[in-house]
Amino acid sequence: MACMKLGSKSDAFQRQGQAWFCTTGLPSDIVVEAGEMSFHLHKFPLLSRSGVMERRIAEASKEEDDNCLIKISDLPGGDKTFELVAKFCYGVKLELTASNVVYLRCAAEHLEMTEEYGEGNLISQTETFFNQVVLKSWKDSVKALQSCDEVLEYADELNITKKCIESLAMRASTDPNLFGWPVVEHGGGPMQSPGGSVLWNGISTGARPRQTSSDWWYEDASMLSFPLFKRLITVMDSRGIREDIIAGSLTHYTRKHLPGLKRRRGGPPESSGRFSTPLSSGSVLSEEEQKRLLEETEELLRMQKGLVPTKFFADMLRIAKILKASPSCVANLEKRIGMQLDQAALEDLVMPSFSHTMETLYDVDSVQRILDHFLSTDQIMPADVGSPCSSVDDGNVIGSPRLITPMTAVAKLIDGYLAEVAPDVNLKLPKFQALAASVPEYARLLDDGLYRAIDIYLKHHPWLAETERENLCRLLDCQKLSLEACTHAAQNERLPLRVIVQVLFFEQLQLRTSVAGCFLVSDNLDGGSRQLRSGGFAGGSTEGGGGGGGWATAVRENQVLKVGMDSMRMRVCELEKECSNMRQEIEKLGKTTKGGGGGGSGSGSKTWFGIKLKSHQMCSAQEGSVSKSNNENVKIEKLKDVKERRGKHKKASSISSER
Repeated sequence: MACMKLGSKSDAFQRQGQAWFCTTGLPSDIVVEAGEMSFHLHKFPLLSRSGVMERRIAEASKEEDDNCLIKISDLPGGDKTFELVAKFCYGVKLELTASNVVYLRCAAEHLEMTEEYGEGNLISQTETFFNQVVLKSWKDSVKALQSCDEVLEYADELNITKKCIESLAMRASTDPNLFGWPVVEHGGGPMQSPGGSVLWNGISTGARPRQTSSDWWYEDASMLSFPLFKRLITVMDSRGIREDIIAGSLTHYTRKHLPGLKRRRGGPPESSGRFSTPLSSGSVLSEEEQKRLLEETEELLRMQKGLVPTKFFADMLRIAKILKASPSCVANLEKRIGMQLDQAALEDLVMPSFSHTMETLYDVDSVQRILDHFLSTDQIMPADVGSPCSSVDDGNVIGSPRLITPMTAVAKLIDGYLAEVAPDVNLKLPKFQALAASVPEYARLLDDGLYRAIDIYLKHHPWLAETERENLCRLLDCQKLSLEACTHAAQNERLPLRVIVQVLFFEQLQLRTSVAGCFLVSDNLDGGSRQLRSGGFAGGSTEGGGGGGGWATAVRENQVLKVGMDSMRMRVCELEKECSNMRQEIEKLGKTTKGGGGGGSGSGSKTWFGIKLKSHQMCSAQEGSVSKSNNENVKIEKLKDVKERRGKHKKASSISSER
């Protein structure tokens, strides 16, 4: 730290309790009380340097009192600063530093220690040191600005605060990698030559210094009180510093001084100062000061997506509710999270409820508002996700985009949140249902996450009526369940019978579609094998039987395909048996109850357990097993014929190769 020595005499002051005495050998003729200390001094050194002391001593002398007493209660810096002023008046050695120059400059102004009362007086000395030494150093400017807190009114009048802030803003806006030699002194690292190489004992080593990031000044700036830090950020913003850098400094400052944003294990919070005093004083922010810091930080941050991580806003929202921040602050934080909800994690949304009623364990209403903010923004819906009837094959959506859209990410996030809060027995069905229904249908590529959340909710709310269960399960699209989810749902006793029937029906349709696709592939292989037979001998004659390898590969692929079709056929038969048994049970129930069964309509459509199908679809569902079994037998005969032909072809190839 830079310093400058004033005076040449050795220290001639001695402290005894709450009093200072001058040890020059002459008896004191004046007592000055400053703060809690009293100074036993002499009149001449004081009045020869200060206009105020000259007038006060003259006034006291008129009273013809032998004990001249002067009280100074409003001196900037108090008794510690007056001690340094007295030493300066006596010509005692005194060091000017970045930590005391502001106090001395303000006290000198207050006592009128101008050049009229002596050349090289305290005002000129402190002004020169401040302008030529302190303002040229980042560290010294920070220390000087910290000291402005206690004498802020005087410092503002003398433009000391403004000069420090301008100096810091200028250096923060300068790239330290471009001007590494004079600027990078903040880091406390090795000195550098103007060429950029590292100096060791004044000798260039040729090593290049490490690159400095744009956040190098965050920690130093966080040592300021928030009013001064806010003024510094405002000046930096006016200088055109990038918004992400300013936002980063605000988040760093807030995390440091709000204990809830960043806790230390086994130690005190990182906050180390009071809100309106220098942060080195060791005290912690009060709740009122924390709330004011949070609210003003939220106001300073730009309303721009991606500028600040979503986790930071989620943590601020949680603390804002604990500190009972203003409703506008809470609403703005929810809006900020909603703007970039697709970048949030599940832990960001799981917030406990801080309401007095404590109806639920989690703040579901806040998440609902956050989701509404996200949906109100201009979200782009991809064209190939618009159909809610996309078919599902082995857990994948056919025709779905490769890139996950923001809406898809949010749908997955909300489904995970629903599963997290579902065990809360106090969570009412309308809230759960409203949050689940807020997500658009096209946003969910699969309904597995929603099914899991509904299953957990039904498990922890067994008292729900059958109608309530059915209304909740109407949120599910059985066509968008994977095969694993369908298998689980078919055996889930918590689901209404209507939903189980729907799941079995669509699972059967998916399996039949898959079997039909396998037969189509088989037909293509059959046509390819015929082409191979027609050109196989020619290839063998010209390339020494090279076509035999391709034929063997085709045979192996056909065998693998046949095994897959056999297993698929067995699964279809099992499902048909289950569906037939269930249909019989339903018919029995329909006979015993009034109005049981699905009613017909004039348009030729029927409703069967909530599935609206046309008459020809019902026929295909009831009679499809017979037609499919016939078709499957035909396909099996074709495959046998292909196998016999390939066997004859293999024998002919072996005979030609022997010849």
